[in-house]
Amino acid sequence: MSRIGKKPVIIPAGVTIEVNGHTVTVKGPKGTLTRDFHPNIQMDINENEVTFTRPNDSKENRSLHGTTRSVFSNMVEGVSTGFKKELDLIGVGYRAQKQGSKLVLNVGLSHPVEFEPSEGVDIDVPSNTKIIVHGFNKEKVGELAANIRGVRPPEPYKGKGIRYVDEFVRRKEGKTGK
Repeated sequence: MSRIGKKPVIIPAGVTIEVNGHTVTVKGPKGTLTRDFHPNIQMDINENEVTFTRPNDSKENRSLHGTTRSVFSNMVEGVSTGFKKELDLIGVGYRAQKQGSKLVLNVGLSHPVEFEPSEGVDIDVPSNTKIIVHGFNKEKVGELAANIRGVRPPEPYKGKGIRYVDEFVRRKEGKTGK
């Protein structure tokens, strides 16, 4: 049995759940998320918790059980508290700035790189070298943060690039000048 799939999802106050067939809509103070789930996984809604069960132990149902519960849990957490990813720019002359809702990066390329956030995702730039991506959809927040990091991933010799705040970059020694 899936350890993650067996755990119930606690519904916080202010979050409502609507089920229409296999389509689930979660509404909360931060926004609304809608998703279609696989018909094999059953959702049981009790007062303030939701549990998921599978019909049998086939390989497909076992893999869907924990995944469905995790995706639903992320939907509930997103509309109630939200998600955020923080990035640091490390390098001489690397800077970020916000123009309207767009993010403009100057990271040593011949042109500035611009990012337009999608609906439900916001970008904050508290300083020239710090970017915060936040929103209620975990997939969109993670995707935008990964795209920003992908412009200049951290390199192992000098450590320059765009990295997540909690990311560790293993450094290499480089050539010896003998």
